[in-house]
Amino acid sequence: MRVIAGKARRIILKSLEGDSTRPTLDRYKETLFNTMQAYIPGSYFIDVFAGTGAIGIEALSRGAEKAVFIENNKKALAVINENLEKTRLSEGAEVIASDAVSALIRLEHTGPADVIFIDPPYNRGYEIQVLKLLSSSKLAGEDTLVVVEASNETGLAEVEETGFRILKTKDYRTNRHIFLQKEAE
Repeated sequence: MRVIAGKARRIILKSLEGDSTRPTLDRYKETLFNTMQAYIPGSYFIDVFAGTGAIGIEALSRGAEKAVFIENNKKALAVINENLEKTRLSEGAEVIASDAVSALIRLEHTGPADVIFIDPPYNRGYEIQVLKLLSSSKLAGEDTLVVVEASNETGLAEVEETGFRILKTKDYRTNRHIFLQKEAE
């Protein structure tokens, strides 16, 4: 796993041992950032269920002004901090040791974000819980791009019921990226 583009290009990132996190594969990350690229320069980026921090770090490397990493696994938090130091991108980063919902509620006053990336453990419904929270939150404005990485089993109809419209989906072998924006009020 490495940083693909930008200031920290080619730097190898540390990952966690075991299967407690699923780092986004480099080829999927490249496709993801090709789709999000217009949103990244100068952005306020939130990486929810950050794992190793690879997605938020990629955003910082590509020119995001600020990235917030939300993670509650202590080992993952240590890896995020180590990866931020290794890439020299700590200055634009904030790492929050918390569950997703509590952290997003605490960040309410900082919104709206430009991009919110959500990559929870698959098939547990966490993405729906977070989307429902964001649908009434100032963190997600009408122009905020929300991206969910989910298993292919995640129902798109269920996602649309959260108050977001699907702009695009990109399906891979075992998972998908769902690109969303808030429904206009």
